[in-house]
Amino acid sequence: MHVTIDDAKKIIEAARKEAEKTKTQMCIAVVDSGADLKAFLRMDGAWVGSIDIAIKKAKTAVYFGMPTGQIGKLSQPGGPLYGIEHSNDGLITFPGGLPIVDSDGVLVGAIGVSGSSVENDHRVASAGVKPVGVSDLPEHPWRT
Repeated sequence: MHVTIDDAKKIIEAARKEAEKTKTQMCIAVVDSGADLKAFLRMDGAWVGSIDIAIKKAKTAVYFGMPTGQIGKLSQPGGPLYGIEHSNDGLITFPGGLPIVDSDGVLVGAIGVSGSSVENDHRVASAGVKPVGVSDLPEHPWRT
């Protein structure tokens, strides 16, 4: 199952409102469970470079079913995922990308946000997920 277009619009709008609260201009991307772009917003004044980063954060979160910041912790030198950011045509392994999980615990997509500090990016991404689901997948034996 994929995130619906109606839900994608709600995600974008909730994230946009949170970005305005932080007084930042963000790029906000929503991908479906196949990592295909479902919706995108570049707020007025957001950096052009943040377009690609937001999309890659969303794709990274859906590829691995975990927040990009968590992948970043695992990909440090000496870590079990060191160098992973070079796979899949480039991943982003710092905060701002979150999986989107529906009420049945199914991964339906992800959000990626870029345009400010990683703390603000994560905050805005978290606000985007809230209207439609959660960002934590149920436990699986293979998950780190």
